[in-house]
Amino acid sequence: MYARIVERICRGAFTAVNRQDYAVLLAMCDPHIRHRFGGRHALGGTRHTREGLRLWFERLGRVVPSLRLEIEDVWVKGGPWRTIAIVRWTSTGTPLDGGAYENHGVHIVEMRWGKAVSIDANEDSQAVADLLRRQACCGIEEALAPPIET
Repeated sequence: MYARIVERICRGAFTAVNRQDYAVLLAMCDPHIRHRFGGRHALGGTRHTREGLRLWFERLGRVVPSLRLEIEDVWVKGGPWRTIAIVRWTSTGTPLDGGAYENHGVHIVEMRWGKAVSIDANEDSQAVADLLRRQACCGIEEALAPPIET
C-alpha cells in the first residue's frame, strides 16, 4: 500500500515537471534537498537547497520548454522513515531547430516522511549537452550558462 502511494507521488512530480508547475514539485522537497544532474553544462551539477532547485527548474523550463517526461516504471523500497524510489523514464522534446530530442534515464529519489531529500538524475548527459548547444544556436543563450550550484 505504501509503495503505491509513493508511486503516485512520483508520477505526480513528473506530471508537474511536464506542466512546468514547479511549485507543486518543490513543495514535495526538503529545504536541504540534494539534487544532482550529470554533465558539465547549464543543467549539470549539484544543488543543495530547495531554492537552488527552484532556480534549476525555472532554467529547465526556459531552455527546454517542450520537454516531456514519460514514466515507464517505478520501484519503491523502504518505509516512510527512509524510502528509495527508482523511476525509469523517457524524455522527448522538439528543439527550436525543428529536430527531435529523446533521452532515457532513471531518477533515484530518497524520501523521508513524505519529503524528497535527494534526487539523482541519471541519463545520457552528452545528449543533454548536445540539445543545449542546439538551443543556444537558435537564440536561447542561457542554454550555455554555467551550472546552478547552490
